[in-house]
Amino acid sequence: MGTLGPLELILIFLAVLLIFGAKRIPEIARGMGKGIREFKQATREISDELTLDDNRSQRVQPPRPPVQGTPAPRTTEEPSAGSQSGASEATGT
Repeated sequence: MGTLGPLELILIFLAVLLIFGAKRIPEIARGMGKGIREFKQATREISDELTLDDNRSQRVQPPRPPVQGTPAPRTTEEPSAGSQSGASEATGT
């Protein structure tokens, strides 16, 4: 139940020769070759596309966490008289 031996391969080849005929076998082989070539090209395109996607995702850097530093000291200065908030505070409204 392992691999095919030489006798089995010869019997399979003879059966294919009898079923399809000598003229048809090269056409079948040509069609299989084109199919295999297209399949390889499609798999190559997919792997190239995946490689490009991987390269694009590596360029995007994840967001950095916010930097926590010391808070700025509060100023006790009065707002200038020309500012809107200062004018409303002065009038009491």
